[in-house]
This record gives sequence, C-alpha cells and structure tokens, in this order.
Amino acid sequence: MNTIEVRVEATRLLTTVVREFTLVATHGRLPKFSSGSHIQVQLPLDERPLRNAYSLISDPADASSYRIAVRKQDDSRGGSVFMHEQMREGAVLKITPPANLFALHSSARAHILIAGGIGITPFVAHVAALERDVADFELHYAYRQGLTDAYRAELSERLGSRFHGYDGERARLDVERVLRGRPLGTHVYVCGPQTLLDSVRDTARALGWPVGRVHWEAFAAPQPGTPFVVTLMRSGSRLDVAADQSLLEALEASGLDIPNLCRGGVCGRCSTRHVAGEVDHRDLFLHESERATHLMPCVSRAHSTSLFLDL
Repeated sequence: MNTIEVRVEATRLLTTVVREFTLVATHGRLPKFSSGSHIQVQLPLDERPLRNAYSLISDPADASSYRIAVRKQDDSRGGSVFMHEQMREGAVLKITPPANLFALHSSARAHILIAGGIGITPFVAHVAALERDVADFELHYAYRQGLTDAYRAELSERLGSRFHGYDGERARLDVERVLRGRPLGTHVYVCGPQTLLDSVRDTARALGWPVGRVHWEAFAAPQPGTPFVVTLMRSGSRLDVAADQSLLEALEASGLDIPNLCRGGVCGRCSTRHVAGEVDHRDLFLHESERATHLMPCVSRAHSTSLFLDL
C-alpha cells in the first residue's frame, strides 16, 4: 500500500478525550482531497504496528496540511492512547493517501448532516465545502458536554440557525422529527456510534426514504475475540491471530498486502474467500449469500479454533 511520510506540526487538546493533530508532508505536497475523505495512520506501537482510519477535518480547499481528531477510547487496543499520550509535535508518521467513502451527493437539493460524538469529524470538512457551494444544509450534533463536544462552539457560532446541538440531558436528538416531511431531493448523512447509524437508517426506512438518499460512515476498531489459527491454503502457511488482533492485521504482519480502505467492515475492499471453518461475520457490507464464501478480514474472526482462507 502506498504511503506518505508526514510530520506532526501541531497538536491541541479539544476536550479531555479528543485531541487534534495537524500533519504536514516531510517532502513535496500532500494530495488534494474532497470532503468526507479519510486517511489511515500507521502507528508504531511496541507490541505490533496498527493502522487506524481517521476522517480529514481540514478545509478541502487547502491541502497544505491535514487535520485529524482522535478520541481516547477506554477500551483502546493502544492506538488512541498512543496518539494522546506519546504522539508529540515533530514526530514523523506514515499515512495512506486520502480515500473517500462518505462523499456529498452531487445532485442533492438539500443536505442533513447528523453527527454523534467524534462522528463530527467528517462534517467539519463537509461544512466548509457546503458553505463554499452556497448549498442548503443543516447540522445536527449529539454530544456529551465536556467530553465529545469538540468543535461544538466553533460550529454553532459559524452556522447559526443551521446548527442544532443535543447534549443528551437538556436536549435529545429526535431522529424522526429531523427526517419527517423533508422535500424530495434531500439527502441525509450520519456518522457516529452504531446506535445512531441504526436509528437514522431505520427511521428513514420507516418514513419511506429511498435507500440512495441515506449515507453513513462508521470507523469501528475491530473488536477482540477468542484467539484462533488461520491457514492460507495456497501457501500452506499457518498464522496465529491474537485475541486483540484483527485477521487483517495478522495477514499484513505475515507480509501479505491485502487491499483495504476503511478497516471497519464497511467498504468491502478487503473481501476475502474463505474455504473452511466457522466464520464470525462482523461486517456491514456483505449480503448473507456472500458470507457463505467470503469474509471481511478487517473485522471478521473465527467462531471455531481455525479458519482456512483462499490465500
């Protein structure tokens, strides 16, 4: 996978659990990107390297630097803790070129943006792009005050009546109220925890929204599970997959270059054929019929003690 070497130019703590990082190229220029794009950051942990995906919050009109925001997770496998506690200004990292799985729909007549917590990050760039295009849009932001309300004050002041904030105590996000009665040509975009994604998609379906007008993004770290052994049928190699390691990470550690973009079971890029073994499918991409022959190694694991792949 192609990578770009960058330097951490600045960091700033936005809340007690959210830190922003500004990245600049060590050589040449950073590639241009569109709003909704993300990058993968390679994290050199002592135990083993990790690759985490983060949305670009920079203004797409200015690619002189990239900005990302990282939430420190209590159940982190080490990545978010490393970024918060060890990543310093001047550090050099490798990232992948920007990829966009959450673009604005070009023919939409109006845009409804719904964010939950750290899911605000792609919308910071979307807001910049929509303002530049003088588009019809509004932002709904659910957060926990003092923890996951990064960019709340900035966006509220910037957007005025187009900003709607929900702190969970004094005001709660009513998804049905937000989506009901919208004119044709309106598109909704949601990013945040799985419960919010499910609520928006289920409500939109119940209200008769066409599937093509509902867009969502989730970057979920692979969840731990029982260790297992994977056998690569073409080479005969056997790999141990640790409890807190994804199958994709184990394959990459063995030297295999598996195409991937989201590392969260959403995009379908890493789909791999399995031959035998009981698969614990955890992706949000494959249809049930496809799961009979394929899995997503970024999130899928084995229910059994072994798994056999067509690799």
